[in-house]
Amino acid sequence: MDIAGSTALVTGANRGIGRHFAQQLVQRGAAKVYATARRPHLVDVPGVEVLALDITDPDSVAAAAAVADDVTLLVNNAGSITFSNLVTGDLAAVRLDVETHFFGTLHMVRAFAPVLAAGGGGAIVNVLSALSWFAYDGVNAYAAAKAAEWSLTNGVRLELAGQGTLVTGVHLGSADTDMVAAFDIDKIDPADVARAALDGVEAGAIEVLVDDAAREVKASLAGDPAAFYGLGVPAA
Repeated sequence: MDIAGSTALVTGANRGIGRHFAQQLVQRGAAKVYATARRPHLVDVPGVEVLALDITDPDSVAAAAAVADDVTLLVNNAGSITFSNLVTGDLAAVRLDVETHFFGTLHMVRAFAPVLAAGGGGAIVNVLSALSWFAYDGVNAYAAAKAAEWSLTNGVRLELAGQGTLVTGVHLGSADTDMVAAFDIDKIDPADVARAALDGVEAGAIEVLVDDAAREVKASLAGDPAAFYGLGVPAA
């Protein structure tokens, strides 16, 4: 689809990747950009229409869908990361990651699918992660939630194909955002994530692998997981 002339809604637009999505949509000529956040007063992108939105609250999602009833491009970017494990981590933290990434994204898709259908189909972008495809001790709640969101993305893509809605999953390693600011790891520019995702939408891509980290993890899925995790192979 063409970004120019579209009406877009971005979740989590007050910082990080979401803020860059909102900026670039304006720069690419979107007719209207709804920039949403739980704390809308923190959105500082010129040229957008700001909406309050908590994707984990169905009433908040319904209210946003009632206002933004002209959306043709939905960008599901809002997220959480509690740095929790599954076995010993706080269960409330695990639930928060799942509620945000799986159920929050599902709330948005269910609310806006009829809106997109009315506008001719449009497109949905789900910002996923290379962690959709592997586990990492210390963030396993997030990894499990992202794996569920990846499966959701594949499922709704099939369900919405009949109404002409493109569903694009975007995978990346780590972007230089507040969420991982304390970690000394390789990070890519969040602007590059938004750029690659929007280029993918315009090209009709159903999957965008933004960086080498995402490409390498995706390629490893056909191999033995013991090799990926360095667990070795049990003796015969």
